[in-house]
Amino acid sequence: MLDLGRLRALYAVSVHGSVGAAATALGYTPSAVSQQIAKLERETRTTLLERSGRGVRLTDEARQLCDTARQLLSLVEEAEVRLEERRGLPAGRLSVGCFPSAARGLMPRVLAELAVRHPGLDARLTEVDPHLSVDLVARGVLDLAVAHDWDIAPLPAPPGVEQAVIGDDGCDVLVHREHPLAARTSVRREELAEERWISQPPGTVCHDWLTRTLRASGAEPLIVHQAEENHTQVALVAAGLGVALVPRLGRGGLPPEVAPLRIDPAPTRRLHALWRAGAARRPAIRETVRTLQELWPSIASAT
Repeated sequence: MLDLGRLRALYAVSVHGSVGAAATALGYTPSAVSQQIAKLERETRTTLLERSGRGVRLTDEARQLCDTARQLLSLVEEAEVRLEERRGLPAGRLSVGCFPSAARGLMPRVLAELAVRHPGLDARLTEVDPHLSVDLVARGVLDLAVAHDWDIAPLPAPPGVEQAVIGDDGCDVLVHREHPLAARTSVRREELAEERWISQPPGTVCHDWLTRTLRASGAEPLIVHQAEENHTQVALVAAGLGVALVPRLGRGGLPPEVAPLRIDPAPTRRLHALWRAGAARRPAIRETVRTLQELWPSIASAT
């Protein structure tokens, strides 16, 4: 008989693309995941992973097994949902994916509140890109995701995934204190056309918003530095190396060398909670979404 835990490990490798990434998602060590798959290979008398450069790739037999694993894990989830729904209390493990600034500025308080209210709930957080998190929810790797989109770049939810709005997060343009605009409290978008920008890399939501917005104003943005972390962008602004568009959530206090300016019209990003439609009945899902929405106003007002 095939072991469900070993099938789960193999399926995680297929979703995340590597043993290390699968281990992170499952909360195991890479060695533990490798051991699970090695045992599954012995049980099935089949080679499931092959070396490919510095990584691994799934064999055709492994991909067929992953299709079966996906169906089995879906059935297990349905059974767990029914049991939890019958008890009426949030319980069991809940895997939550969240983008970095919300993982820093929002989720610690939410997870702490859930732990106090529902000691039977084992909520576990993983940092992921907002677009990746939606796909991971759809594929059953994450139970719940906190993602965001921008006013000109909506976040699409695939079929079978439901979502609820958590709230809106404001953004500021950060400039050096000696910048000509630093004495102002707000600035129009067209006034920023000639600036040297510090931005997240291409393909990220923030980068897309910046390029689309400035192009709509008739200017091609001059992006001179790229950094994924908001704190790195703030440090580059503090060194006088450019300006940056940085959301308020998770930003923390600014150094004295940096001045925030509001933009007119103001850009906002909207935070969403997403989950699979089949798991919507889980008290753990409902209570986590409710807690996110309940705590958001006080968290947003403090940023």
